[in-house]
Amino acid sequence: MNLKRLTEAMQAANVANMIVSDPYSIRYLTGYHTDPGERLLALIVPVEGPLTLILNDLFPPYQHLEGVNVVTYHDGEPAVEAMAEHLLDGVTSIDKYWPSHFLLRLMQAKPNLQPVDRTDLIDGLRAIKTEEELAIMREASRLNDQVMAQVIKKLEEDPLSEREMADYAKQLYAETGHESVSFEPIIAYGANGSDPHHVNGDATLKQGDLVIIDIGGLYKGYASDMTRTICVGTPRPRALEVYRVVKHANEAAIEAVKPGVPLCEIDQTARRHIDCAGYGKYFTHRLGHFIGQEAHEAGDVSKFNEEPCQVNQVFSIEPGVYLPDNFGVRIEDLVAVTEDGCEVLNHFTKELLIINPDLSDH
Repeated sequence: MNLKRLTEAMQAANVANMIVSDPYSIRYLTGYHTDPGERLLALIVPVEGPLTLILNDLFPPYQHLEGVNVVTYHDGEPAVEAMAEHLLDGVTSIDKYWPSHFLLRLMQAKPNLQPVDRTDLIDGLRAIKTEEELAIMREASRLNDQVMAQVIKKLEEDPLSEREMADYAKQLYAETGHESVSFEPIIAYGANGSDPHHVNGDATLKQGDLVIIDIGGLYKGYASDMTRTICVGTPRPRALEVYRVVKHANEAAIEAVKPGVPLCEIDQTARRHIDCAGYGKYFTHRLGHFIGQEAHEAGDVSKFNEEPCQVNQVFSIEPGVYLPDNFGVRIEDLVAVTEDGCEVLNHFTKELLIINPDLSDH
């Protein structure tokens, strides 16, 4: 189905051939997945006729593929030159992923080839999820809710350092049928939460800390992603105020999601709410990102994106306020655009959870 959608889009755009090099897009079109590292991996998609998949013979088995002409090469062989034999002269579309050294070699091997960037064709398809994809992403988010609950339980019963808690989260994903995490978990204690992309360290919990937990797994080829912020002991008045502001911004933005609404307006809805509360300069990132096979895919919810919401897009809504050297608050949900609004894929509570771990040994 995905391949048919791509060839229809190519036909409408008057594109005769496309070289797909993004491993996730190749998986999306064929079901075949590998991490090529420095080796050549490419899928040649003609608007009509069979696909040609260029593989190193060290890559995983491919015999299960149907309707695909597989061309293998050994390490040290001129793989790009072999690939050139399967391409016609003239305009050929490429995607953004392919390393430039492969492209330059291809242009030398086939001087009459005219490469053009049409990443938009496949990115546009991946942004609109099929019902099958949505079903997997719902289940992935349901499982992510469970992992979040277990991480918070561990923090209350046996709090470890940030790095150890991140490792614990990874273990939970492995135990719940995930292929891996979808990104490195972020566990930020206290002032570390004022850095939106904090790198986990050896910090331990302290009384009064706000804790940002940003986690996600890769389940059946699709990513989940969510963030919650909890408090250790009684929250300080300002922390409680900021939490309420961020929570209301999250809820207002979700309410604004509807087909046809420009994505920038959704960002502005959350931003206005935080601005009005006096914390606008501390909301330092876009409101959200698209998600699918990867945690961050093409498309975002930002003040610069005037594209309209479309049914079956899935993206994050994650407002945050980050007070330097003090604390941060972020609340993130994934939403799927529906005919009359959106479906929130995460169901873990957004009320401020307060934990009271025994910190006497910390």
